[in-house]
Amino acid sequence: MSKEFNIGVIPGDGTGPEVIAEGVKVLTAASKKYGFSMNLTYFDIGGERYKKTGETLPDSVLSELRQFDALYLGAIGHPDVKPGILEKEILLRTRFELDQYINLRPVKLYEGVETPLKDKGPKDIDFVVVRENTEGLYTGSGGTLKKGTKDEVAIQESINTRKGVERCLRFAFQYARKRNREKKLTLCGKTNVLTFAFNLWERAFYEIAPEYPDVKTDYAHVDATCMWMVKNPEWFDVIVTDNMFGDIITDLGAMIQGGMGVACGGNINPEGVSMYEPIGGSAPKYTGKNVINPIAAILAGGMMLEFLDQNEAAAAIENSVQTAIRKDLKSMEAGKMGMGTKEVGDLIARYVAE
Repeated sequence: MSKEFNIGVIPGDGTGPEVIAEGVKVLTAASKKYGFSMNLTYFDIGGERYKKTGETLPDSVLSELRQFDALYLGAIGHPDVKPGILEKEILLRTRFELDQYINLRPVKLYEGVETPLKDKGPKDIDFVVVRENTEGLYTGSGGTLKKGTKDEVAIQESINTRKGVERCLRFAFQYARKRNREKKLTLCGKTNVLTFAFNLWERAFYEIAPEYPDVKTDYAHVDATCMWMVKNPEWFDVIVTDNMFGDIITDLGAMIQGGMGVACGGNINPEGVSMYEPIGGSAPKYTGKNVINPIAAILAGGMMLEFLDQNEAAAAIENSVQTAIRKDLKSMEAGKMGMGTKEVGDLIARYVAE
């Protein structure tokens, strides 16, 4: 009896619907080849809905999202909506309300993809960042006093709980073990300046470490982490860090792996509903032109299948992407791939089916 999965699909804004369409095309090919089925339910969440109705993420829709096996997101962000509204009310609210406490970002350079790092190749750039996703500075804790005056005060507080830190660290230790590459976990922080928050992270890190004797531990300040990601990315296997530092270093990771066109990620609740997405955003200037690179969205779909325990299908998608990059695509940049968005999706779906 084949497995059946209920997937909530949020195409979103800009080029989001275009890349999600190609991702679904590849997922459909994988489902037929590997004997599982998907029931897809689409949601019109994003900038256009907000412009028409003033709604961002209604409680009724959020309740529906809780019922799925996984969520598949295209992009959120609209040029006609003030920055921060959609991001806070849709993206952050989804992560917080569904307790997607892990942001998982593979940083992997594929053969045939150019990196700005001189003399570095696929064997050098292959690590994963585990970012705490529901605490830190992104909780919105703080406020202002005397706003708009010369005496204005702005306070933004970083909230770090023992529970939140420990569960993130345990996920990272387990992922380093499962990944089975170097079994090395690097804590990225700033213990010399952020002495309260990262004292908690550091203490918890080394208290948990003995439970994973096969995983090597390491520590690096966030500024040093950025330097080593550029100079010696091969030093890293799995990096674990807080919400803000994770947000920053994963964008650097996307650049060294060849750009936003290949960068995907997951907002993970290991005990609940997780959401998978390309990292590149809505890219509104490319909307409707059939030029945007769908590979990140396709890889996000493969990542989703991996966490649904469809490992053979997930591997087939990644292998098919690698084949297409190596044999067929000229570039990862929008408009320079040598074929259109739909044609890339057709090509990778065909490779999966074969």
